[in-house]
Amino acid sequence: MATNIIDNIPIWGEHEEGTIGQIRRCAADERVASAALMADGHLGYAMPIGGVIAYRDAISPNGVGFDISCGNKAARTDIRAADIRADLGGIMDTIARTVVFGIGRTSGQNTDHPLFADPTWRDVPQLVKLKSLAREQLGTVGSGNHYVDLFEDEDGWVWIGVHFGSRGLGHRICTGFLNLAAGRGWDDKSPGESMDAPAVVLPLDGALGQDYHAAMQLAGRYAYAGRDFVVGQVLGILGATATDEVHNHHNYAWEETHGGERVIVIRKGATPAFPGQRGFIGGSMGDVSVIIEGVAGDEARLALHSTVHGAGRVMSRTRAAGKRRWTKVDGRRVQQQSRPGEISTTMMHDWLRRVGVELRGGGTDESPHVYRRLPEVLAFHSGTIRILHTLTPLGVAMAGEDVFDPYKD
Repeated sequence: MATNIIDNIPIWGEHEEGTIGQIRRCAADERVASAALMADGHLGYAMPIGGVIAYRDAISPNGVGFDISCGNKAARTDIRAADIRADLGGIMDTIARTVVFGIGRTSGQNTDHPLFADPTWRDVPQLVKLKSLAREQLGTVGSGNHYVDLFEDEDGWVWIGVHFGSRGLGHRICTGFLNLAAGRGWDDKSPGESMDAPAVVLPLDGALGQDYHAAMQLAGRYAYAGRDFVVGQVLGILGATATDEVHNHHNYAWEETHGGERVIVIRKGATPAFPGQRGFIGGSMGDVSVIIEGVAGDEARLALHSTVHGAGRVMSRTRAAGKRRWTKVDGRRVQQQSRPGEISTTMMHDWLRRVGVELRGGGTDESPHVYRRLPEVLAFHSGTIRILHTLTPLGVAMAGEDVFDPYKD
């Protein structure tokens, strides 16, 4: 069962006081029907990562977060790991060259997707000006902890796994609606979000809440299309066919029924896990990932049929990689480190060498050292999920740490 229950909030795993304080502040809103905190939880903006909040007729833009509909897709292929192991380095080189990584990057490869005929672009006036950016960025992967991975399952099959969300579109939607909720203009400069900021809650019977809800759902469809595209690219590189697919958001708001009441459930860094529902949960670049399915029971209902979305950070990016600042040299943005971090490049590559992972890109702020071990986190939720497949990483491709990132995680 849950490790602890505080103010009627079931909490799985062990957390810092600040993380528990965040979920308590969110749950104290009079429109909240219930709340829960998953075992991979840690501090987020307004609402903790790993937090689940069920609102009555309301929704929270900074509850869902800036990376609207961030999520995972996994595809099992008809390729055996033994058949690609000798050429794994070359395959990862091709993936890193073909897939476009980095915040703000564009590809222009998917601009004619049917998604761009969706009437929501017209129905929510602020979205019109975002359509061009969205067209150019569809099918690109961000930076930070977003990745394209190759795995081997327990039967020797190769799986593709990708993790990213709605790119600049989601960030602009979140920022714009937070501005409007504060009485600012959509394009006004935002003062920025604080970890201690309260959740901004919009009633769904008002125009602002309805418009945000529609825009969020569009960003969800956009993220699904982007992950489909990237998985398709990697299938092409492998010359493979998908024999199974698992696809889910973990930063989103769903309309669901819990305890006989219709509510809006926000999962911020949490995976839906209704009985029989499958999900793909990623570990760190040097740890296993899993395919799970939800199971029925009282504990599952207590968790609002939710589970973890990953292993959960135990070290901030700055603590891991050090303090860095961006400067311009000869018209190019370059990083200068003003304070070293606790994790060195040597430490990161030693870990990956021990477990046999080919890395392309990535940085010490994403080293396995900065995450919990996924099997330990999953053990807290053993009463609510069943592990169907354990995926061992073969290759990991991410944006390099030299990629300029103007957005928040």
